Amino acid sequence: MAGYQELLRVPGVARIIAAQLTARFPSGMTSLAILLHVEQSTGSYGAAGLVLAAASVGQAIAGPVTSRWMGVWGMRRVLALTTIVCAAAVLVLALAPLSLVGFMVFAFLSGISNPPVQPAVRTIYPKIVNSRQLTPLFSLDASLQEIIWIIAPVVITFVATQVGTTPALLLIVVILIGGGAWFLFSPEVGRVRIPRSRRGLGRVLGKPVVLLGTVTGFLLVGACAAIEAGVVGAFGHDGLEAGIILAVFSVGSLAGGLSFGHIPIGRWAMARRFAIVAVGVTALVVSLDIWWMGATLFVAGIGIAPALAVMFAMTSASVKFSETAEAYGWIGTGQLIGSAAGSAVAGFLIDGVGAVGAFWAAALFAIAGMLVAIVFVRHFPDLRGRDASPIPDTEPVPVIT
Repeated sequence: MAGYQELLRVPGVARIIAAQLTARFPSGMTSLAILLHVEQSTGSYGAAGLVLAAASVGQAIAGPVTSRWMGVWGMRRVLALTTIVCAAAVLVLALAPLSLVGFMVFAFLSGISNPPVQPAVRTIYPKIVNSRQLTPLFSLDASLQEIIWIIAPVVITFVATQVGTTPALLLIVVILIGGGAWFLFSPEVGRVRIPRSRRGLGRVLGKPVVLLGTVTGFLLVGACAAIEAGVVGAFGHDGLEAGIILAVFSVGSLAGGLSFGHIPIGRWAMARRFAIVAVGVTALVVSLDIWWMGATLFVAGIGIAPALAVMFAMTSASVKFSETAEAYGWIGTGQLIGSAAGSAVAGFLIDGVGAVGAFWAAALFAIAGMLVAIVFVRHFPDLRGRDASPIPDTEPVPVIT
């Protein structure tokens, strides 16, 4: 913990971490709130899964595009515009009487306007700490974001079940605007300027590390989305059990991130972390007893934050600074498509065979991620003793002779 304390004493680090966590807090609430709201409106988890999939697809499309826009128009302009549009779309979801198609349209709109806070802050980090501190900072960030998944599900489940799903969505709008404004006006956001990328949109995916980060992110978050839907399907929307179990899952991730954050990242780091997730989720299907679910999901969670930290660090070390935001945008897109796939598959399996079907889907996502990390292990960078900072952008300098 001494290393993390040293990090938090670096000027601006604690402030930017707190601001971005607040701005991203709705990400731990929106899926559950929409799931509960649409299920209560339509009476179908399958329909709710389709609406969540629409939101995730919108976010997937926006990820690399809005991230790239930040290099053209600046972080603050892009963040302000997307925050306003996203808040308006969630407001309509909360207040308007919508059909299934209407829910899907405005969920998609809320997704495609999702503020690119995560790519922004991951691009800022290399500019506020030295190279030795960067990998631990990525690990700390991945760990602390689990606070979102510990607190947010409990809060939104309590509000949705005890007050109503409409007030739950309105709460998301308030936090989205307040947290977005705090991050938007943080000094670091104004000081860091992302250079305009000289390559075409999507060319960064030609780098094996970015492509692997996108694929493994898809599989990791697909497993998490299926787990989330399965837990809600197992306990319904009339109590706090679902929120508490998901919080335990996140506590495991927080513990894993803080415990493994100091370990150097080698080529097998991703495979080992996915193995932990796969073991925990596979064990989950044995029983849906609440204590067994809590124990196995805690184990599975231990691998989540460390796996995300590997994705962030290996991407940072493998691309130019002008490409970092777009690279993180593509990785976010992979994660969001995974969320869409996990939610949709789990939703239909819950309707068909019950909650256990969603957990089988989660296990398959996690096992597939482990196999990808093993098969393509030679393409993962060995960062032990290496600088994880982005590659500097260079260009010809005119010389007077």
